[in-house]
Amino acid sequence: MFWYNGCLQEGTTISLSVADPGIVFGATVFTTLRVYEHRLDHPLTAWRSHLNRLQSSITAFSWKTPNWQAIEDGATYLAQQYPVIRITIFPDGRELITGRSLPQNMHTLQQDGVIAWLVQEHSFCRSLAGHKTGNYLPCWLALNHARRNGAHEAILTEPSTGNWLESSTGNLFAWGEGQWWTPPLTDDEYIHDEYIHKVPFSQSHPSLTSNESPTERPTQSFMRELILPGIERSQLISWLRCHNKEIVQDAWTPERISSFEFVAYCNSVQQLVPIHTVMNGRTFLTFHAQHPCLEDLTGFLHS
Repeated sequence: MFWYNGCLQEGTTISLSVADPGIVFGATVFTTLRVYEHRLDHPLTAWRSHLNRLQSSITAFSWKTPNWQAIEDGATYLAQQYPVIRITIFPDGRELITGRSLPQNMHTLQQDGVIAWLVQEHSFCRSLAGHKTGNYLPCWLALNHARRNGAHEAILTEPSTGNWLESSTGNLFAWGEGQWWTPPLTDDEYIHDEYIHKVPFSQSHPSLTSNESPTERPTQSFMRELILPGIERSQLISWLRCHNKEIVQDAWTPERISSFEFVAYCNSVQQLVPIHTVMNGRTFLTFHAQHPCLEDLTGFLHS
């Protein structure tokens, strides 16, 4: 079952026009959330942050405002059936909400870590890096390329510098030189990593109105977006800072990466997955999958 355009639907297919921009151009935005204890209001579900992500992109693209009440109704229903929900929004405001199970081998991956393949070709560069759009072809191609080479995940890079940016399905974290590291959102330090939580969300749902003062996302042209502002990334950064742990947001140059002892990727579904080996052609980088630094995140990862 799934939810589409205000109605619960049985089956696995919907009917779309062949001229629908979502098909012709990949013109959709989406967010994927893990529902904890079947509750949208569970702190780890981060429901409001996922809504803010959608609204931020819809506003930036000047798309029609969707029916937020219908989105909440559909998500609430599917949250009773599935632990993972994906909400897709079309330019005309239609919503498509689908559910799925957690990956069967997720706990093994979290425990043992995975192999990642480093991709550096321009064809794997993600467009509109700061938004989660339906045009995810570069990430999908990179992931399939990695799996054909015996890896589980792909790491995307900036071809002109070789700097690591993000994985094909999440954001990157590392431990080295006695502190945590994550790549910056942009190539300008002014953007704050928590902006996604500060976009006011009110519109058509009074119960979700923010009490925070409106804070718009900076839009100066010199701010080039490098990676997606992941919601799990933001939660992990907040957790570390609340526990007085240093985390540096700076470029992952080849020189800096050589000092890392632990590397992982994170997303809202799988939380944090260690990477024990990175394949770069015939070169291999190895890291500790069960590094002592994980003790910094014990309360978060097991809550």
